[in-house]
Amino acid sequence: MEVSPKALWDKSLALIRGNVSEQQYNTWFKPIVFEKFDETSRTLLVQVPSPFVYEYLEQNFVDLLSTVLRNTFGEQTRLTYRIVTDKEHKISQDIEADPTDAVRENPRVKANQGPTVLDQVVPELDPNLNPHLTFNNYIEGDSNKLPRSIGYSIAEHPNTTQFNPLFIYGPSGCGKTHLVSAIGNRTKQMYPQKRVLYISAKLFQVQFVQAVINNKTNDFIGFYQTIDMLIVDDIQEWMGKGKTLDTFFHIFNHLFKNGKRIILASDRPPVDLKDMPDRLLTRFSCGLIAELENPNTQLCVDILKELIRKNGLEIPNDVVEFIAQNADGSVRDLQGVINGLLAYSITYGGDINLKLAERCIKRAVKIDNKPLTVDDIVSSVCNHFDVSASSVNSKSRKRDLVVARQVSMYLSQKYTRMPASRIGKLIGNRDHSTVIHSCSAVEKRLKVDKEFAEEISSIENSFKLKK
Repeated sequence: MEVSPKALWDKSLALIRGNVSEQQYNTWFKPIVFEKFDETSRTLLVQVPSPFVYEYLEQNFVDLLSTVLRNTFGEQTRLTYRIVTDKEHKISQDIEADPTDAVRENPRVKANQGPTVLDQVVPELDPNLNPHLTFNNYIEGDSNKLPRSIGYSIAEHPNTTQFNPLFIYGPSGCGKTHLVSAIGNRTKQMYPQKRVLYISAKLFQVQFVQAVINNKTNDFIGFYQTIDMLIVDDIQEWMGKGKTLDTFFHIFNHLFKNGKRIILASDRPPVDLKDMPDRLLTRFSCGLIAELENPNTQLCVDILKELIRKNGLEIPNDVVEFIAQNADGSVRDLQGVINGLLAYSITYGGDINLKLAERCIKRAVKIDNKPLTVDDIVSSVCNHFDVSASSVNSKSRKRDLVVARQVSMYLSQKYTRMPASRIGKLIGNRDHSTVIHSCSAVEKRLKVDKEFAEEISSIENSFKLKK
């Protein structure tokens, strides 16, 4: 005898009742009203009394609901809520439940006396971590002290919800990958049972596209929802990738709601990530945003000494100082120079001196000149427009000062690695939106004003003269 959809819903409620407290059942599940079940689309429609009830169910019981419905209504069941928004005029709205949770593959519910939800059986996981990137060889300095301290604390106590997610940003070569990998390695060392995964944003996207092609999107999402600590590097690669971002949004929500750790790394802060949905950016910002700066000269010296010791080299202090001052503040460049010196030492067996260091560093780093700073750029702009730096940094809205200020911001974004938020702070203590607007205004004017374009070119040529 075929069981009616209403009877299946009653069975679902019985299973749910066995998995929650009586108070939870009476408050959140008993008021749900069965509407209908469409066999063709496999869609179950239920009515809830308010948007608050819908949101609470999705935030706290979505896994239980999806598991129970799979058990009673079958595979690929889609849950839709009919939310009463205006009781007096009988106005309602239909919203489909998160599909990533409603079609999970593995969980089951016992239908015996006192039903309970069984945990999902998941396979062993390769964390994809570089075992050499640890806290032991992550040298601490002024530029990384806070992120390193927070990262170490998270690794030691991953079950706390403080600073979740951790969003680390900084320019290329400042040590972001090393730090996030160190967090993962320390967590695995302290808690071997934890499912920790490091992945680059680009590889995540490749996996997602492959899953879509093979019609295995649900398996892809289900896998990532089993992670205890998800570390994603270079998330700026997702800018403009709408489908990838939508999928990660659901994964993020699931992990976050279940108290799992999320660690993200980017070359810019959330406010400067273009073409990403606000709902995702607000989630990136709700934990802790920590900036990693390029190491100063002293930290470069400390890093070099550690690399020298590790590689068994003997390098005079004056050579170390020279490399530290000319490596453009990049840990990656420092490693490249040391590798070059090591190769020369092995091949020719000669002493490492300043002349050899110059030859090696020129192959690894552009050291013809010091990199331009925001102060350098503002100075050149002020000289060109015959205004003072203090005036440009003031609140004045005089046309000549506004132009000089906008050009300074535009050229600072073009010639430095700083995010818009930092540029704005250094030029008149403006916010990032002012910088973005200024850059856009300059770019538009360059396209239609030939004389203005020549002025910008003249300022840029002055940079070369300074070098």
